[in-house]
Amino acid sequence: MARETTVPAGGGFRPVHHPAGLDDALRIAVEEVWAGRWMAMRDLLERTGADWALRTARTQVLGAVAAGSTIVEAWAAEEGHSVDARVMWARVVVQRAQRAHRQRHPEAVHLEHQAREACRLAVEAAPADPVPWICLLTLASLDERQERPEHQLQPWEIMLPPGPWGLLSRIWERDQCNREAFHRMLQFFQACTTGAAASVSAVDFARWVASWAPAGSALLVMPLFAYADLHRRQAADPRGQGRSDALLRSQWSVDPIRSETLRAYRGWFATLGHGGHAPLSVPDLSHLAFAMWSARHYAEAAEVFAAMGAHTAVQPWASFTDDPSRPDLATEEFLRARRHCLGA
Repeated sequence: MARETTVPAGGGFRPVHHPAGLDDALRIAVEEVWAGRWMAMRDLLERTGADWALRTARTQVLGAVAAGSTIVEAWAAEEGHSVDARVMWARVVVQRAQRAHRQRHPEAVHLEHQAREACRLAVEAAPADPVPWICLLTLASLDERQERPEHQLQPWEIMLPPGPWGLLSRIWERDQCNREAFHRMLQFFQACTTGAAASVSAVDFARWVASWAPAGSALLVMPLFAYADLHRRQAADPRGQGRSDALLRSQWSVDPIRSETLRAYRGWFATLGHGGHAPLSVPDLSHLAFAMWSARHYAEAAEVFAAMGAHTAVQPWASFTDDPSRPDLATEEFLRARRHCLGA
């Protein structure tokens, strides 16, 4: 695994929420961005080079962190020749377009157009880089009515729904099994399909991906994200009993969710070894820890909690509390599960 950490199971432990997760080098760059300085971000991306999986993960975090400031604009103004600055500008504007869309901001349409132009320029500047295409795939979720022709293409697998498969192909040509790309497709199906069909499409897609994902690939964890979203939708259904419904919780200890959980643990987490890998994704570990705990595989769940060290993510824990909008309740749910597994 990326690291081995011995952590206390006692009540004095408090988890850390940090966008960089287990990536120590990224953490330094993030904190420099928060301080209004861009040189650490530039240097980090230069060192990352063409490690596309790592570059994708790092630019995603840096884009989200920098979107609320003008730091990337300052970098581009200072180093107009920088390809990395152009790619990061695409990341930042796409992040702003997403936020405006969620908030139904009057500038949302303008920001989306600006983001698409930034992606086009980034593709021209870095033709081998999957990140500009991932940015375009991210924007696909804003097209909730699937009005753009590139979002209506026939799927790779006959039983799956139409979607932005051409954009995914562009990314596949540059970096097969790119984690963020397939998660963006998952988000597209969750956002652009209505009612119960959204969850069915998302779960079918995620299970299809996991069916062929190679050993060691984080894509094996993807079904757990889809099932967590399905639970969130079921719990929010006014016809149900809410998040306290014992039947909803029991789903995680029986097939097919239990089988997908064990496949993620055995095929991804247990195959990674020790060292020599990019830092693991805290959201992936968080979903796997929750699923292993819910499936009553406490010893294995304890290994996943230990790999997370001092870190955690809000999801999926928030979806299993009485108020998903309260991060403190998500933290308490996480701590309850962690104490149970590490103390078992």
